Amino acid sequence: MTITRRALGATALALPGLLAGRGAGAQGAFPTRAVRIVVPYTPGGVSDITARLIAEPLSATWGQPVPVENRAGADGVIGTEVVARSPADGYTLGLVSVGHPVNAAFYRLPFDTMRDFTFVTQTTATPLVLCAPRAFAPNTPAELVDHAKRNPGVTFAGTGGVVRLAPVLFAQRAGIQLEYVPYRGSTQAHPDLIANRVNIMFDTVPAALPHIQSGALKALATTGARRSPQLPDVPTMAEALLPGFEASTWGMVIAPANLPRPVLAKLNTDIHAALRNPTVVDRHRTLGAEIVMNDPDTMRAFVQAEMEKWGTAARAAGIQPQ
Repeated sequence: MTITRRALGATALALPGLLAGRGAGAQGAFPTRAVRIVVPYTPGGVSDITARLIAEPLSATWGQPVPVENRAGADGVIGTEVVARSPADGYTLGLVSVGHPVNAAFYRLPFDTMRDFTFVTQTTATPLVLCAPRAFAPNTPAELVDHAKRNPGVTFAGTGGVVRLAPVLFAQRAGIQLEYVPYRGSTQAHPDLIANRVNIMFDTVPAALPHIQSGALKALATTGARRSPQLPDVPTMAEALLPGFEASTWGMVIAPANLPRPVLAKLNTDIHAALRNPTVVDRHRTLGAEIVMNDPDTMRAFVQAEMEKWGTAARAAGIQPQ
């Protein structure tokens, strides 16, 4: 796996400026006690695994405990609000997913997605895969578009969030209509997908991979910026049909708004070091996730762009915040 060093050059230039904001002495004083990482999802997902993997090297670096606290509920809103309402001192962090910007399209949130948080760094990116049953005729995205134009009523399985919105974004950019069939999760959707009772699904690579490897499903394209290491022979959507198309799940570390800049600089530096830990890299490779590191300004611009992208897709699907 190649560790993406997106904007690391910018980070190297930016961090000295961050440190200058309060002085190296203030930075060196942090942390003097436990730093908790709130994961607003149930245990076992990529965000939870990432948090627990980086907690160990961070604890060793800081000489302080780094407990991971799962505060699941409302698609991540409950735990994310815990972070937003915590003191802006660096002792409460969150490790959230693409759901952070996507949730603004689905819910009336008790916080402002951009204003109420400091964005520390991205941690991972995991592409989706456009998959279909073996019995479904199209074998490429271009064939799928042609088929959908000639045969109205092509259906897609959606489970919420980016898995729900990625097909909408695809249909919008490809100029076709797709019909949404809701499912509670991939486990519930896969039997109908395999049996061709629903035609396509944009699923996470780890969830779909066993069925692709067994031959029950076929992969038409992946949706990351680069080809998936787990599916190296499958083109990206950008390669196959739609230049610039990207729809990945990802993780990032957040903190409450107005975090002191020396603390932010130290967190960014130390979390990057933890993400480079060989154990952390290897474990994410098995999950189909790529390590991604960037600076806070790049992260903020990225989240804003994700909000705009998925908000547009949600409005195209007639979704209104509830």
